[in-house]
Amino acid sequence: MSSAALSRWAGDALIPIDYCDPTEWVVEAADSWLTTDGTAFALRLHRDRFFAAAAERGAGLEGFTDAALASFWEASIAAIPAKGDWFPRVELQSKNGAASFLYRERTAPPLSSSVALATHRGPELRRVPTIKGPDLGAMMQVRRAAQERGADDGVILTPDGFVVEGGTTSIVWWRGDILFGAPEGPGWEEFDRVDSVTARSVFGLATALGVETHREPVTPAELDGTEVWALNALHGIRIVTSWVDGADEDGAGRGRLQLAELPGRLALWRSRREALRKPVRAAAA
Repeated sequence: MSSAALSRWAGDALIPIDYCDPTEWVVEAADSWLTTDGTAFALRLHRDRFFAAAAERGAGLEGFTDAALASFWEASIAAIPAKGDWFPRVELQSKNGAASFLYRERTAPPLSSSVALATHRGPELRRVPTIKGPDLGAMMQVRRAAQERGADDGVILTPDGFVVEGGTTSIVWWRGDILFGAPEGPGWEEFDRVDSVTARSVFGLATALGVETHREPVTPAELDGTEVWALNALHGIRIVTSWVDGADEDGAGRGRLQLAELPGRLALWRSRREALRKPVRAAAA
């Protein structure tokens, strides 16, 4: 397989294809993760998230069964190269009421430990905010709009201006030694977002280490002076170094937040996360 190979599940094997027209197929569910020399972080959680999303979005699609999903997953894991850095993606697609599974074998782009953010000032583009897949194109638009303003990713806000998530990242922050994240669950539906595997794992690690955690609604301006992290499966934990329009509640100016960083904390948590990597084959089932 090439470093940018596409394959469709044919019921008993992955069959390479040359081209996939995104206008013909609808992505119903998707998941991706970083593999390094045959190891991955929290792959079981990615599997669980993809299976749950696929079961919800695939219900009623011709050809979708739990058995087909499980077989496709196993074949996709087996197809990931054992050497090098890869960022594979699995997808459930639909066309005219029929289901199809797609595996994308992608080389990992250059990784970083820092990121610049920008408040997203456009309309709400997400249609299915709690499931990864249907809104991949919309989230890329959020990211591209941020890049046009000199940032790496955009941050979506609630109608009242509270932080929800980034286009490709989950946002968390520190107040002293307490780790914070956006609200979630019943009663906080305006904060609906994709359940981030990396964020869930970081909060789980914090709990295991006895680090206090909290949830709070927060505007970008209220993060001034804090240490902010952007999390995702590709880069892991990154420090936010700047935030375009973060200090402007009404979006009228170009204010940037003054963000902090406790020396050594980012490196420590990145190393803790890396220590939890497991062989892909062992973690896949």
